[in-house]
Amino acid sequence: MQTEQVLDALRRGVDDLITEAELKQKLERSKPLRVKLGIDPTAPDVHLGWAVVLRKLRQFQDLGHTACLIVGDFTAMIGDPTGKSKTRRQLSREEVMGYVERLKPQLFRILDPDRTQVYYNADWLGKMHFAEVIQLASKYTVARILEREDFANRLAHNLPLGMHEILYPLCQGYDSVAIEADVELGGSDQRFNNLVGRELQREFGQEPQVVLLMPLLIGLDGKEKMSQSLGNYIGISEPPDQMFGKVMSLPDALMPHYFVLCTDVPLAEVEALTRDWQTGRVNPRDVKRRLAREIVSLYHSPEAAERADESFVRIFSERQAPTDAPVVAIPPHLVREDGTVLMPALIAGIGYASSNSEARRLIQQGGVELDGERISDPNAVLLADALRGKLLRVGKHKFARFA
Repeated sequence: MQTEQVLDALRRGVDDLITEAELKQKLERSKPLRVKLGIDPTAPDVHLGWAVVLRKLRQFQDLGHTACLIVGDFTAMIGDPTGKSKTRRQLSREEVMGYVERLKPQLFRILDPDRTQVYYNADWLGKMHFAEVIQLASKYTVARILEREDFANRLAHNLPLGMHEILYPLCQGYDSVAIEADVELGGSDQRFNNLVGRELQREFGQEPQVVLLMPLLIGLDGKEKMSQSLGNYIGISEPPDQMFGKVMSLPDALMPHYFVLCTDVPLAEVEALTRDWQTGRVNPRDVKRRLAREIVSLYHSPEAAERADESFVRIFSERQAPTDAPVVAIPPHLVREDGTVLMPALIAGIGYASSNSEARRLIQQGGVELDGERISDPNAVLLADALRGKLLRVGKHKFARFA
C-alpha cells in the first residue's frame, strides 16, 4: 500500500491525529513503528468501547507495525484521574495483577500476539529513586498540569486534588520515553496524558510520538460512554446471543457510530445503510440486525452470529421463550435458614448483575420476570424450592432456568 492509502485506512473513525504530517513522515521511513497503548487494569472485562482503540492498534499490526502494550501495573495503583471529580480508590498490586490475568486472553482476541510486545510500567517506574522522581517532575510545570480541565474544575470547587494524581500524567508520559514510542493510541479523554508523553520525549532527546485519539463509544443507555461501572456495556467475551441482543437494544441513532467504530463494514456501505433507514427505505431493525451480526462474527464466528440472529427473531419477534436457556443451580450459600432466597442476591449470584444494587435497579425498572410474571419488589424473597424449573428473565436478553 502507498503511504496515502495507509493514511486513509488509519483515519477511519479517528477523532484527532497529532499530527498527520508527522505520521506520514514516520510511515515513509519504511520501518516498523512502535505503537503504544497503555492500559490500566482496573476492571475485569474488555468491552466494545475499549475494543475501539484495540482494533485500531490491530490495524497498525496488520500494516506491519509493532504493538507495544503497556500494562499499567504501577499507574493502576495510583488510578487515572481523567474525568473524575474525586480521588479514586488506590488498588493493591494483588488486585491489579488479578485483573491483568483475566484481561490477557481477551486482549489477544483482538491483537496479534506475534506482533505484540507486553511491558509492565512497574519495571521502570517502580525502580525509580526519589531523586529521579523529582527530576522527572522538573520536566513539566504546575501551570501546564493545571491546564487539565478536570484538575482546574476540582480546584475551582475546592475539591481535593492529590499530589499522586498530579504525578499520574507524568508517569504515563514517561512510559513513552521508556519504550521509545513512535505513536501512542488512546481514547479522546486521554488527550492530555498522551500529549505529556510527546513533551517528555522532547525533554529526553527523543523524537516526539504521534498521538492518535479515538472517540469514546456511547453505551447502551445512549447517553454515557460505555463503562463497566455504569453497566451500559457489551463485553467481547459475552455469549453470542447475549451480545446480539444487547446490540439490538441500542438506540437507532447510534447505529452509524457503531458501524464505523466496531465493525469492518466499508464506510461507503455504512453511509448507504444509514441513508436507507433514515429515509424509510428499509426498517432500522433490519439494519441493526446486520450490525449485530457483524459484531458477533468478529468475536465469535459468522455461524454463531447467524444462530444468534435466528434466536433473537424467535424470542423477540415471535415472542417465544428460549428453548435453550441455560440451566443454573441456585447457589447454596444464598439459601437462608428458612429456605428462602433474596431475589437481588440471586440475580447477582448467577452473574446476571454485577451487584445486589444493580439487581435491585433492574427490578425497579421492570426488567425482571419469573415465568413471564414481572417482579416489582426490589427486596423480593422467594422459596428456593419454588424457583426450581422456573424461567428467569433479566433485562431483555438474559434467560436462565433454575435447576
